[in-house]
Amino acid sequence: MSPKVSKEHLKQRRAKILEAATQVFIEHGYERTTMKDVMDAANVSRGGLYQYFSNKEDLYEAILKENLSRKVHETKELLDEKNDSYWDLLLLRMFGENREPDDKMDPLAPINLEFFITGKNDKRRREYGTERYRYGVNLFADIIRAGQESGEFSKKYDGDIIARSIVTFIDGLALGHAILPMEDLMVKEQSILFVETLKIILEVK
Repeated sequence: MSPKVSKEHLKQRRAKILEAATQVFIEHGYERTTMKDVMDAANVSRGGLYQYFSNKEDLYEAILKENLSRKVHETKELLDEKNDSYWDLLLLRMFGENREPDDKMDPLAPINLEFFITGKNDKRRREYGTERYRYGVNLFADIIRAGQESGEFSKKYDGDIIARSIVTFIDGLALGHAILPMEDLMVKEQSILFVETLKIILEVK
């Protein structure tokens, strides 16, 4: 009789596989990555990998969902607290802990783009892409509406439209990152200009 494996152990093994798979996808891209590549990187058997994920698409969706779920959860917790500045929270969600534009891009951004573009004719992937887009919009819209209700942001423009503009800007940079040299993309310069535009729209003092 084989020994029982605790839920915590299974959770840790799954997290280890996702961590290794993330690095493999970053290195090879979505299309060129194989489940064998992930097995080797995570040091697991075929059965060990397929115990958690039925195929490469299932695996990559899990990475996307884990990352987005963490951001949504963290944002909800921060919104539940008393915020001194919703502008600061908006910058946190856009640029990370530094809260200011730089030349760095999320290394998964071009792979995310590849995942959705190569699956644009797949019903399941299109539905998940729509769901993910809505979650992303809601994440930014919740911050903007909270800032508007607090009086920190102007109510001149609808928070949902501003949130969609932010997502479109980020996705646009991801597209550029996938096909252009970083020096041509000018991520920092574009981001600074976009932030200044947001300040005007929201009337941030």
